[in-house]
Amino acid sequence: MLQKEFHFIQEHLVYIDKEDIDVSKANVGWHLDHSLKVVNSVCTAIKNSNAIDYKREFNLLRLITFTLGFFPRGKAKAPKRVLPPEVVLKEEIKSQLELAFSNLEMMKVLDENQYFTHPLFKQLNKKQTLKFLKLHTNHHLKIVKDILK
Repeated sequence: MLQKEFHFIQEHLVYIDKEDIDVSKANVGWHLDHSLKVVNSVCTAIKNSNAIDYKREFNLLRLITFTLGFFPRGKAKAPKRVLPPEVVLKEEIKSQLELAFSNLEMMKVLDENQYFTHPLFKQLNKKQTLKFLKLHTNHHLKIVKDILK
């Protein structure tokens, strides 16, 4: 599902200290670390959910975002639990990357109605969660590409 994105992260670890404040206040390492923290946090949440509790509900913001296929920059604030540390270490990103690969494998066996609750998009079932993870990760990888231009 996110193999291409994870490969990009692996290939760009050498640039973790690179920054361009005209593009982002955060450096490359921050964006890579944050992306992986989100993947791993969301995977833990969906794994621990109970499919019976899933309630399908219409969400206009989710519909628009998922249809457009991207997040606008600078509009959302990351929750504290997925914020990178002051200093992002290459080894920590590698460790999170291994966990992310493992977590995505685990997702394959989950029930379709296991879910993750997003603060804006509300309950996302497995298919929607995977779409969210792809959109979110690509959002940050685009920022990384812009920093490296």
